[in-house]
Amino acid sequence: MFVSEAFAIGSATCIALSSMFINELNGRVPLMQLARWQLTAAFVMTALAATVVGGWATLGAWQLGSLLASSVFGIVIASTTYFAAIYTAGPRVTALLFSLASPFALVLGYVALGETIDLRQGFGVVLILCGIVIAIGFRRRRPAPMIPLADGEPIAEPAPSTPPVSMLGITLGVVTALGQALGSLTARPAMAGGVEPFTAMAVRSGLAVLCFWALLALPRVRAQANSFRMRDFRLAATAAFFGTALGMSLLMAALKTGNVGIVSTLSSMTPVVILPMVWLRSGQMPRAHAWGGAALAIAGTALMSLS
Repeated sequence: MFVSEAFAIGSATCIALSSMFINELNGRVPLMQLARWQLTAAFVMTALAATVVGGWATLGAWQLGSLLASSVFGIVIASTTYFAAIYTAGPRVTALLFSLASPFALVLGYVALGETIDLRQGFGVVLILCGIVIAIGFRRRRPAPMIPLADGEPIAEPAPSTPPVSMLGITLGVVTALGQALGSLTARPAMAGGVEPFTAMAVRSGLAVLCFWALLALPRVRAQANSFRMRDFRLAATAAFFGTALGMSLLMAALKTGNVGIVSTLSSMTPVVILPMVWLRSGQMPRAHAWGGAALAIAGTALMSLS
């Protein structure tokens, strides 16, 4: 396997693993506190890496403005809704909804940059939407009550129905994908201008850190802060390492040497990669429609990305 393709698959795996760690903190760490911990850890990691490789010298004034705008959409907004979506809808559904970032980026490129959309790309969008509907739209129905035997004992206990995914969780996932697409669009000029990837991520996460710590000035946000627990902080920092520091850096490294379409497709495999992780963690194998929907979403991304 080529190095760039390995980096892209590694990026998808790291992001999936990061979302599993975040899900472990559901009910233990408030949303805004999780954002502060995660982004602070991500900033420290990427800033140190940028210093080691000398990346700060690649950053210019106009590139800084582009990255700060990217941070507002892709980090401040999208990270918050991403964490909230995992808390609300779970890591599997969130990863699937995150694949909407590709269609959003396609539409935004058409509107903002005048990029064309051909029939193949349009069909790819349809496949992604169908995959999402199949994966989260089908639910196991509760079977009809079994007829009891003559002695009154039931033949079998009806299986419980699968709880539906809330509209709030779906909305949060869609907002995350839109924010990620906007963040990528606004960061594109800076990255094309030669900014070193670790430096770009340090700038983007640095602005988010300032925003989330400044929110502590609001009494309502401050009141939701739990006491510091080292075990929870370690989980948040581990999620930051795999998701932002390692996962996004692997993606940037893959884009440096690999075909953009192939890298984009392979790095979008998170919805499939996360399924065995959910299986191992919960002990329950995801149903067939979950695998099929995720596969359709990846096929749609491939049609959009591969030339």
